[in-house]
Amino acid sequence: MSDITASSFVRRDLVPERAAPIKTTGLVGFLRTRLFNSPTNILLTIVSVLLLWFTVVPAVKFLLLDAVWTGKDRTACLSETAGHAVGACWPFVQAKFSQFIYGFYPEAERWRVNLTFFLAALLLLPLLIPRLPAKGLNAGLFFIALPVIAFFLLHGGGLGGFGVSWTAELLSGFNDSIGDGGQKLARAGEATAVVGPLLLLLGKLIVLLSTAISYVIWPLTWLRDQIQASVRPVWTDLAATAAIISILLFVLNGGIRTGWRSLIVSLATFAGIGIVIAVMALDRGGLPVVDTRLWGGLLVTLVVSVTGIVASMPVGIALALGRRSTIPLIRVFSVAFIEFWRGVPLITVLFFATYMLPLFVPTGFTMDGLVRALIGIALFAGAYQAEVIRGGLQAIPRGQGEAASALGLSYWKTTGLIVMPQALRHVIPGLVNSFIALFKDTSLVSIVALFDLLGQLRAAFADPVWATPSTLFTGFAFTGLIYFVFCFGMSRYSLFVENRLNAHRRT
Repeated sequence: MSDITASSFVRRDLVPERAAPIKTTGLVGFLRTRLFNSPTNILLTIVSVLLLWFTVVPAVKFLLLDAVWTGKDRTACLSETAGHAVGACWPFVQAKFSQFIYGFYPEAERWRVNLTFFLAALLLLPLLIPRLPAKGLNAGLFFIALPVIAFFLLHGGGLGGFGVSWTAELLSGFNDSIGDGGQKLARAGEATAVVGPLLLLLGKLIVLLSTAISYVIWPLTWLRDQIQASVRPVWTDLAATAAIISILLFVLNGGIRTGWRSLIVSLATFAGIGIVIAVMALDRGGLPVVDTRLWGGLLVTLVVSVTGIVASMPVGIALALGRRSTIPLIRVFSVAFIEFWRGVPLITVLFFATYMLPLFVPTGFTMDGLVRALIGIALFAGAYQAEVIRGGLQAIPRGQGEAASALGLSYWKTTGLIVMPQALRHVIPGLVNSFIALFKDTSLVSIVALFDLLGQLRAAFADPVWATPSTLFTGFAFTGLIYFVFCFGMSRYSLFVENRLNAHRRT
């Protein structure tokens, strides 16, 4: 019995060798597991390789292999001169490079553009690195101080006054516009028989309102006249403005008990402004004026896009909060504003901002063409940002606000410290997508005679010295690479910020 059992369950032959495991690492493993692991993936891989072969290979051949790298005019980029089919004509880019960057900015003053670019990069890089300290000071310098300095660097000119004078001029012009409108309405009422008494009464009420406003702003206008009559009006105006604002901040922030910090910060800020005025000689006329019609190229593209991106964010946040407001007037205004600007093409916005906006400003108040375009772009982009931000606000549970209210926080503290940071974190992809779209839409400013990067490229094509069959494609390839670098950089940085803010959610 034992012999039978032993012969039945004891193996007499060796077990055959198993097949080697499939390699899943390295290049071979990647090809086997990712590209050729199923019939569908095999088909997609073949199609993708063919697509790359018919797009990337000709592009590399045009841009690098068959390209012409040196030359002084169009003859260097002709196939008869090169002896082969000519690809990109890079001498054209080299000859027009300064035009692509500065436009028609005077060559002797281009150091001002370079200095502006340097200051922007110097302040932006620390702001983008999370671990570097003093983010509040850095943000204040970049978003508040840099635009003012950049304006006087790029445009030139000096200061004819400061806060008190500017405020008095603006209010006086606004009041004069109201008074003129009231007088015209009263005269129309006297000449109209049907609704004449109503128009006459309305006109007189408006004139009476204008008179009341003039009495209210009289101390400010009197102070302006005294400042302008002084020996050094800019410094006198700066001192008066610093004193008024510093005292107001000191009083509003608690006075003697808790207002000292605000007072010191205000005085330090105005001291910095005074240093800038002295260094740039703004009280003595400043740098030579360069009209914005001479700006162009990458300079205009960056000015329009950065200003639009930065200015549209507070507009979008205000509109998003206004659309969720419980006050009907604010909600209706926000909804109407958003729907109006989203329903109008950007070209129409630029056209009306350039040619119609001057009709709505106070009497005697002029506005540069570039500034008008910037205002239109900021309002247009703000309407789109509002809907993106509103989507983030709707993603925040109501319990967040209710918990903050239970702790005694006000609406503004709840919004600024709890709700809005979480909402903005949720909509980072949408915001950056809007930023990228706005950066590329800056090419539309050419409709109002502002030559951005693409506008300067089209102007360069008109030069007969570089008229070749490949010049057109070379120029668009060069500008396309510039746009890609900026857009890809924004995309990658947004991904970095998104991963950093969502690190606590990883499992």
